[in-house]
Parts: sequence; C-alpha cells; structure tokens
Amino acid sequence: MSEESLPTDGLPEYAERVLEVAESIPPGRVMTYGDVAEWLEEGGPRQVGRVMALYGGAVPWWRVVRADGALLPGHELDALGHYRDEGTPLKEASRASEGHLPRIDMRRARWDGGERAQGHT
Repeated sequence: MSEESLPTDGLPEYAERVLEVAESIPPGRVMTYGDVAEWLEEGGPRQVGRVMALYGGAVPWWRVVRADGALLPGHELDALGHYRDEGTPLKEASRASEGHLPRIDMRRARWDGGERAQGHT
C-alpha cells in the first residue's frame, strides 16, 4: 500500500500494527522507526514515520524515535518532558548542539522488544 492510498475513514491494518508496537514499548525505553519496521517485518523507517505522523497522537509517540537519538523537530519540549518523567536515559547537550537540547542515549534507552510478549500477540 502506498502512502498516498492510506484510507482516511479507518485505520489501515499496517498503521494499527505500528501503533500496537509503539504502545508496547515500556516507559523509559525507545525503538527507532527502523526497529519498528524490522519488528513488524514490513515497511521501513519512512513508512513507520508516516504512520506515527498521521496516527501516533493517541499512543506514546515519543518512544518511537530517530536512530541518532535527536528529539522530534517541533515536538522537542513535549518529548523531553515525557523522557524526564519516564526516566529515559538522555545525553546532555553540548554547548555546540543546536538549541542545547539533549539527545536520547540510544545505547541505554533502545528496547529490542524482548518483554513485549506479555499481553500482546
């Protein structure tokens, strides 16, 4: 299914699956867009990003992130509040970094879906 053909009257099956993965990520942990696509064995980072942009508002969207750990442009402060509330590992910003915003510490925060089976099929 191409991105242009996403129906607007209901949630596409692929989108439902992406959102289920986002909901299964534990507080304080993250998965990249590519991790989600790999977990689903379908699509890629761009398709997952598109789903999150269109439908992700009702799930913990801040737990699906860019592979470089940079905060989502335009939503940095909202995401940062969630990360701090949940204890997500962060790397403090250097003085040279744009906006002096921290990044997610991907080495410590990245989740591989290991405990996901509990309550999910």
